[in-house]
Amino acid sequence: MGESIYGLKRTHRCGELGPENVGEKVVVMGWAQKRRDLGGVIFVDLRDRSGILQVVFNSAADRQLFEKAETIRNEYVLAIIGEVVKRDPETVNPKIKTGEIEVAARELRILSKAETPPFYIEEDSDVNEIVRLKYRYLDLRRPDMQKNLMLRHRVAKIARDYYDECGFLEIETPMLTKSTPEGAREYLVPSRVQPGKFYVLPQSPQLFKQLLMVSGFDRYFQIVKCFRDEDLRADRQPEFTQLDLEMSFVNVEDVLTVNEGFIKKAFKEALGVELETPFLRLPYQEAMDRFGSDKPDMRFGLELVNLSDLVENCGFKVFSDAVKNGGSVRAINAKGCGRIFSRREIDSLVEFVKIYKAKGMAWIVVEENELKSAITKFFSEDEIKAILDRVQAEPGDLICFVADKNQIVYDALGQLRLELARRLNLLKKDEYKFLWVTEFPLFEYDEEEKRWVAKHHPFTSPMDEDIQYLESDQGKVRAKAYDMVLNGVEIGGGSIRIHIQELQSKIFKLIGFTEEEAWNRFGFLLEAFKYGTPPHGGMAFGFDRLIMLMAGQNSIRDVIAFPKVQNASCPMTNAPDVVGEKQLKELHIKVDV
Repeated sequence: MGESIYGLKRTHRCGELGPENVGEKVVVMGWAQKRRDLGGVIFVDLRDRSGILQVVFNSAADRQLFEKAETIRNEYVLAIIGEVVKRDPETVNPKIKTGEIEVAARELRILSKAETPPFYIEEDSDVNEIVRLKYRYLDLRRPDMQKNLMLRHRVAKIARDYYDECGFLEIETPMLTKSTPEGAREYLVPSRVQPGKFYVLPQSPQLFKQLLMVSGFDRYFQIVKCFRDEDLRADRQPEFTQLDLEMSFVNVEDVLTVNEGFIKKAFKEALGVELETPFLRLPYQEAMDRFGSDKPDMRFGLELVNLSDLVENCGFKVFSDAVKNGGSVRAINAKGCGRIFSRREIDSLVEFVKIYKAKGMAWIVVEENELKSAITKFFSEDEIKAILDRVQAEPGDLICFVADKNQIVYDALGQLRLELARRLNLLKKDEYKFLWVTEFPLFEYDEEEKRWVAKHHPFTSPMDEDIQYLESDQGKVRAKAYDMVLNGVEIGGGSIRIHIQELQSKIFKLIGFTEEEAWNRFGFLLEAFKYGTPPHGGMAFGFDRLIMLMAGQNSIRDVIAFPKVQNASCPMTNAPDVVGEKQLKELHIKVDV
């Protein structure tokens, strides 16, 4: 049985004590991190979320108290009354905040005993993630996990303060809403009182935040849960958090500027990192041409170089045919890699690009007086010279080529660029490179459905000068859309919205909705647009991704208190689970699995 804490009041958290408290009588409470018995003296490291504090039990001072301390085991919950004393100089521990002092115990109460946990409660644990998630309440005791969630709290607080100062109102939107399928699969919630009908959990507050602009609130924000029933990976969860916002009477630059301000403030106040603003802006097409990605990592170079005009009539048919068929030939100059990569490593890069549908990768190793390659015999001396000049080749370089349809070339070389950076150790977690990618295509062509679909969502406004191409050349229409990218990860995105009902109806028609379908799905929005709609735009940050990058983690699971695993289940609670027949009957549902 645990002992009562009646009459005891904690005076300090463990990590809050320092030399200034020497001589004070204190009451501290927490978990026993470890106990060290040195004969007549026992040291207990007491841990709470603020840090670790060393507590000393001396048999010469109190034999009975010492014997009680001998029963302490890891993760026992303790309350200790004692006096703060200075450590001897040779025992000072500079690795912890409280390393100059310790507490000489005068009284010990064991508030709760603990079985031996399935893993050590320590930083940087290499325990299997499934075990960590099964015992998440123990995993969350680890100091590094607690730091992650404290950082999350801090950034959320900064966000609320910042957007409030900028005139935004925090307004909640519904969790139970109407199905308007336009992206990922939705989670359905059956209605008990309206049999056969379903709510969905929202993929985002998109329509409601636009309606708030119609309602005249001018500036809205919300830190909100969103739900998508999609295949998972490291930076996806079935339920995730957005920092969501919308603004009236603004243009693209207004939205970018206010959100740069938030990021600048968050990094300064939460991490002590000073960011330069404005962030770099890159049009979508330039990002694709230079980096093969619409979310390029700017911490290193290794840019793509277009060689199509140099090789369209060359004797190497792999290259010339790709250009003649409407594709391209592009290359990356892996500076110095010709010297450090073995033939086996180069062959592994050839296999790597095949993952991204490339048929292969041609290559040239540039040496002082010769070129090593199987393809140079297909080119004239002038063609080789032009290629080497274009990629700025020098002795020791490895030139990597991919020829195919543009999208395959972008994907393969964009990923190869990242793989080279990993192998060359160019990715530094404490370096933060931000940019905005702008002017996205409004539409993209769906090869399966043989029709144009909205690249972002159907409420995105086309650029004014491209409206003329809506009927004649959809592939040419750019959007007033923008993504914020940090170190190769999209952390937020948005657009200026359509606010004219006629234009919105035209976009719905162009992406294949009949007028009836558009009104069935989005009728309440189209109806609202009849009554005076301000020009408006906004964006949403992937809050989990932002915190993941700020915390230097590789998975959003490490910055979410109780996340799901790959198959969208929770190892701790065993959700999802079956429910009883009574509940199903109330919902008028039969399960046939």
